[in-house]
Amino acid sequence: MRGWITCGIVLFAACSIFLEDSHAQTVATVSQTVPRIVMVVPANAFRDEEFEVPFKYFGSHATVIVASTKLGVITGMMGHKAEAEMLVKDINVDKLDALVFIGGAGARQYWRDATAHKLARETVAKKKVLAAICISPVTLAYAGVLKGKRATVFVSERGRLIEKGAKYTGEELTIDGLIVTASGPKAAQRFAEEVMRLVVEQASKRLREQTPRELPKAESSARPHGRTH
Repeated sequence: MRGWITCGIVLFAACSIFLEDSHAQTVATVSQTVPRIVMVVPANAFRDEEFEVPFKYFGSHATVIVASTKLGVITGMMGHKAEAEMLVKDINVDKLDALVFIGGAGARQYWRDATAHKLARETVAKKKVLAAICISPVTLAYAGVLKGKRATVFVSERGRLIEKGAKYTGEELTIDGLIVTASGPKAAQRFAEEVMRLVVEQASKRLREQTPRELPKAESSARPHGRTH
């Protein structure tokens, strides 16, 4: 009987070490994973600050990918140049942590764009961060993801959000779950910070969900059966 007890103790110790090592490996893997943020930018006439400020901020914390409907140089309303390295149609929601729509006069191109709508819906369905600034929240509204949600937009377009069932707040920045909307360039810094905060929170949540929970079960199965005296 003592042999069974000894065997059980050794097995439990081995299981504990294995689970601790697995958890450490999980933590290391997640902590070393750099978030990926895809910024959807109009091919022409994006709002310069709404791109520049988040782009610089995201770049300090994540891998940032600029997507548009054409590759290469794209130009802002005030002359800022950006480099689009991905086509919107090639965006894979499974490979990003946040999808961010930038505003400016040119952002109207995505309002009724079926591909943009599909991406917005997939981002919500897969519990990734979805964000839009200036007039870009209209794209989210037309995609159907703002219905019943608190959201804001550049004031001239508030009627479009309301028409599609959004709860328009009139705030500079509004957060509802994993959806972040902002009304214009004044909110660009806060917009970037809140998007990044949610990305980090989601990464932490995934880490907790991946943490092994089998220790009690392993302990139970390691105990010898029958009487021990």
